[in-house]
Amino acid sequence: MFFIDTVDVAGLGNRGYLAGGERTAVVVDPPRDIDHVLAAAVRRDVRITHVVETHLHNDYVSGGLELARLTGAVYLVPADAQVSFTRTPVRDGDRVTVDAGAGLTLRALATPGHTPHHTSYVLEEDGTAVAAFTGGSLLIGTVGRPDLVEPRLTERLARAQHASAHRLAAELPDETPVLPTHGFGSFCSSTQAAGDATTIGKEKAQNEALTLDVDTFVAELLAGLDDIPAYYTHMGPLNAAGPRPVDLTPPAVADAEEIAARLAAGEWVVDLRSRVAFAEGHVAGTFNFEAVGQFAMYLAWLIPWGRPVTLLAESAEQLADAQRALTRVGIDRPAAAATGGPADWLPADGTAAAFPRADFAELARRHPAEGTVVLDVRRDSERADGHIEGSVHIPLHTLHRRIDEVPEGEVWVHCAGGTRAAIAASLLDAAGRRVVAVDDAFDSAERAGLVVRAR
Repeated sequence: MFFIDTVDVAGLGNRGYLAGGERTAVVVDPPRDIDHVLAAAVRRDVRITHVVETHLHNDYVSGGLELARLTGAVYLVPADAQVSFTRTPVRDGDRVTVDAGAGLTLRALATPGHTPHHTSYVLEEDGTAVAAFTGGSLLIGTVGRPDLVEPRLTERLARAQHASAHRLAAELPDETPVLPTHGFGSFCSSTQAAGDATTIGKEKAQNEALTLDVDTFVAELLAGLDDIPAYYTHMGPLNAAGPRPVDLTPPAVADAEEIAARLAAGEWVVDLRSRVAFAEGHVAGTFNFEAVGQFAMYLAWLIPWGRPVTLLAESAEQLADAQRALTRVGIDRPAAAATGGPADWLPADGTAAAFPRADFAELARRHPAEGTVVLDVRRDSERADGHIEGSVHIPLHTLHRRIDEVPEGEVWVHCAGGTRAAIAASLLDAAGRRVVAVDDAFDSAERAGLVVRAR
């Protein structure tokens, strides 16, 4: 008998796995904060004997090195991955025993494409494949993107993705579960996952890497690639160097005077409260990254790398959760933090800043009009499917560098659902602009009477 437990990292759209028998287990692509993995092993009453990486990750900091150190596990990393730490190199065809009593082995299968050294792992029970850990190779209805390593390699890696998908499909039975690391919101996926679970057989029917010829597949894959988060540049080198252990102890407490001083010094002070609470009242100059969903990814994407960040949270729990999420993207230690609300963070004589929120129906009553600017902060791929006539387009991840390009007037800022618009509104508000955050689904814009055009 064997088990496979999924370790979800929802804010990054990734998954790791714990798999084993009655006594021992292997961990595949662990997250940076490994306490959840250790807890899962305790629940299963198994000893972790192996930790494996499918590739050097570009979208998060791995916990693999630290997990192997703490457990004494063998750390398996693809042989061609250039790293600065001691590990056991893995090559195509290598096998390791996961649990001898259960007849479980893990077979390495070279699947380049997402990276040149990418390796999948097939879990076998008494010689029969029972699962394939496909990392950033074959995903649910898609594949991992091939453009994160080096622009000159992108087309070559896209062709390798096609070949690797076909190798998996040819070597594994149709009923084999496919267990990828990416595809559930991660920008490492070329498109988002088409569901929550799949098998080799299902992928043969639905995955374009397996239904299209290589030239058509490559052309469509390259045409559909989206923006790359800026912080990805730093993840690969961090993983290659060997990440430091996570420190989740609470940051130093900042009082109102220190918060003001950090703002004056040009540091980032990030308010983690809900976008509704922030709009109603906040410390002027702070930025709002509502601590839900992919907030850590967007914060890491926007902040100048290495800039000190102070976190403002409504509770110690919210602060701790945010701190944990930020370690996964390489923001290890906040410079300082505070909990409570604007009354606690402002000087005694200070006044909270605020800005209005609206929906698309309210915008329709104002646009077009002199002095009203509609700012679309969605990505290029989203705007191509439809945009409000007369709107200005500056994707959120470029806005902090391009605020001077926003025309004069009252800025009504929108995205697809409200979260990114709230971040953008806080950036504009901190820059002294008059802003209205459109907190509404873009699907309702045309119904509200706004003219929506396709590019």
